Amino acid sequence: MSRIPPEKMPRHIAIVMDGNRRWAKARLLPKIEGHRRGVKAVRRTVEACLELKIPTLTLYTFSSENWNRPQEEVSSLMNLLAIHLRKEMDELIEEGVRFRALGRIHELPENIQFLVRDLEAKTQSNHALDFNIALNYGGRLELVDAARALARDVAAGRLDPEAISEELLASRLTTAGQADPDLLIRTGGEQRISNFLLWQMAYTEMVFLPIFWPEFDASHLEQAIQEYAGRDRRFGAAR
Repeated sequence: MSRIPPEKMPRHIAIVMDGNRRWAKARLLPKIEGHRRGVKAVRRTVEACLELKIPTLTLYTFSSENWNRPQEEVSSLMNLLAIHLRKEMDELIEEGVRFRALGRIHELPENIQFLVRDLEAKTQSNHALDFNIALNYGGRLELVDAARALARDVAAGRLDPEAISEELLASRLTTAGQADPDLLIRTGGEQRISNFLLWQMAYTEMVFLPIFWPEFDASHLEQAIQEYAGRDRRFGAAR
């Protein structure tokens, strides 16, 4: 990758990993094989972000709407997730990756909940990369949960409604304490954000790639970063 000034590098990259099933279908393979190949793309992406010293990476792994998929596919996805959470645990710890799960984790199968919380606890002191995976996540649900948390504080007399600010609401989101995404990458050819990080992406630059997620590698990540670095981010200000 040609040299990019540090101030032009994204601090937080979010990715909608789209196209696993279509990749498999195009090759006459079972859907789950597309998801297995997608896991390999996740590993490549984590390694690339570590190499490029990207502070934060967030992957849209399983949305709250994905429960509407066929039960067999959902069960296979949960099994695949459990396998790889166990498999990746030691490597993430060794590489200095700090893991966080975003979403309604308490609604996931108990074994997944345990693995997620265990990995969060064991990596909480790491600093090489903040690695978020959105599980049972929906941007609208996240805002509902944040609003409910604030409403409970108001009802209990702990919070004056007039004190509610953008910063206070953001502190109730699952990404609290992290910078908002600078760059969103979506594979699969679609050009939408699909209920992902709705609050956090108010000023995010977006790059849409016409490849399926299992094909994604460091060269595609670098391509998106190059495009991002060439944009003029004004955040509503005049030129």
